[in-house]
Amino acid sequence: MASPKQLFSDINSGKFKPVYYFFGYEEYRVTEARKYLVSHFLPDLQHIGNHIRIDGKNTSTANLLAELAALPMLGERQVFSITDIQSYKPTEREKIFKILHPPDPNRIIIFSTPAQRTPKKNSAFYKSMLKSAESVEFQKLTMAESTAQITAKLKREELNIEPDAIRLLSQLLAGNRGAMEGELNKLINFKSKGETISVADIRNVSTGYEIYNIFNLADRVVSGNSHLVLKMIRSLLSEGISAIALVTLLQQHFISIYLVKNRKNPVGNRAFLIPNFRSQGEKFTNQQLEKYIIEIAKLDSDLRQNRMKPEQAMEMLALKITSGN
Repeated sequence: MASPKQLFSDINSGKFKPVYYFFGYEEYRVTEARKYLVSHFLPDLQHIGNHIRIDGKNTSTANLLAELAALPMLGERQVFSITDIQSYKPTEREKIFKILHPPDPNRIIIFSTPAQRTPKKNSAFYKSMLKSAESVEFQKLTMAESTAQITAKLKREELNIEPDAIRLLSQLLAGNRGAMEGELNKLINFKSKGETISVADIRNVSTGYEIYNIFNLADRVVSGNSHLVLKMIRSLLSEGISAIALVTLLQQHFISIYLVKNRKNPVGNRAFLIPNFRSQGEKFTNQQLEKYIIEIAKLDSDLRQNRMKPEQAMEMLALKITSGN
């Protein structure tokens, strides 16, 4: 499996794999990587006509195989972006992989799964994708990666940023690459070239983002502010964020609180948030945290099997946790 950094390095060197599998909880980075790959593999005049997008969830195996069997005319290059590859049965995926051999140097296939369907590392599906494609996982940015990207973009715009301000902004973004782009653009428009961004600037410009930041939802649940939690849930769902993605985040957050409370490292690239998790852990006993983690896991199962309406399920869980029940 390749890292995102290795992927971009290979693309810049003109090294392309015939088949890729992009997955992970950071969908913005998946989209960004797909666009970057397409822009470097296809000549400018072929970006529109020769990039074929296929929704795997709504495309039969027969139709997909027919699309992949059609060779490009006059040796032109093609890129196929096939989403929701997990929708196909194992036997169907075998047929799809088989038709891709031998690989065509003028064609690239990019398989992907949405964030809420990110596979478990011990699943048969994940193992099959590792064997069949160059797999790249897109996780949240680390604190160091966020700081580096923020600094680099502001430098290109001839702007400086105070150390406390960059720490605050990095924590607010919580590794969300898509959110970073939007927040930095607001700050760039707010300040003039040569000026320095302060903590006050971030608080003034980025306050509206707090409602839509998924990571902050978990913080508000822990704080016990049920009114704001319900408002955030409704806003996030209306913005198109899936309930399963929200539940996944809450599950990771409470597991991280539990781990840090018991002197272990949190889930994923969240070591820089250990002080936050430790502070939140003081509000709960181990028994309470274990109960909430189980409740969240049950909700995740109910949502995946369509047993409950997403908004109703999320609100019930939020009220249960914020009330301490």
